[in-house]
Amino acid sequence: MERLRANLAGVILGKPEAIDLLLTALLAGGSVLMEDVPGVGKTTLAKALAKSLSLDFHRVQFTPDLLPADILGGNVFNPADGSLTFRPGPIFCNVLLADEINRASPRTQSALLEAMAEGQATVEGNVRPLPAPFFVLATQNPADFHGTFPLPEAQLDRFLVRLTLDYPAAEAEVDMLFDQARVHPLETVEPVLTGEDLLKMQAAVRSVFVERPVAEYVVEVCRRTRQEKRLDLGASPRGSLMLFRAAQAAAYLAGRDFVRPDDVQRVAAPVLAHRCMLSGEAKFSGTKKADVLREAIAAVPVPA
Repeated sequence: MERLRANLAGVILGKPEAIDLLLTALLAGGSVLMEDVPGVGKTTLAKALAKSLSLDFHRVQFTPDLLPADILGGNVFNPADGSLTFRPGPIFCNVLLADEINRASPRTQSALLEAMAEGQATVEGNVRPLPAPFFVLATQNPADFHGTFPLPEAQLDRFLVRLTLDYPAAEAEVDMLFDQARVHPLETVEPVLTGEDLLKMQAAVRSVFVERPVAEYVVEVCRRTRQEKRLDLGASPRGSLMLFRAAQAAAYLAGRDFVRPDDVQRVAAPVLAHRCMLSGEAKFSGTKKADVLREAIAAVPVPA
């Protein structure tokens, strides 16, 4: 994992927190929603991850006229013998970059729901398993809403974390100019792990020990979001499960085989923010969701 982190850090400069959060989601077996402005390296980060893991990578540019069949694939008629042959769509890969997912229609967006939740796709009535490991990295632009279809809460809840890269620091941006002067750093990325290695790590993450008081802390953090008056929608029970798994992955990434409360605190906001909805009064008063979550988490007693 250190070599994988170094690979990504060599391509995306000055963003160690975002890289660690991406690796946490990868180890936990969840999907990632990257909400950021164009040109900050979202596609580059996804490609670097796929190259580092020797995995099959597909990129789909979502547009309003994209159909579910364009993602899932379908049966193709063979006139020679009258048979039907299944032609898999781009979703049948290990790493899928769903670029500008909010530009596709809700019907097409929903084609990803089953894949992200169950690791399978239903095509023309037939259930087809997706390759393992399977990882979805979706992006959306928060600054341009013309011709977009906002993701419904049901689909947002399927993403393990939502992260942002944001603009780099001035020094990191200058370093980027020189790094790409002759050759893009992505071209020098070498594989450091295999898909089999990743599957073993994901299995090891599920075995990271969690004491019952820490699990109760996870649940209480999520329950506090449901009781918060400034939120119309709090974290669902799936949010509790995702926070539990993300905390296990964060502990594993830190080199430990047990979860501490600070692991939960470190990943709570990225895991829960997109699962919560501000009330109308809080939204129009300028309240920020991150501040509400920070206060809600701080109000929960930390287990000794």
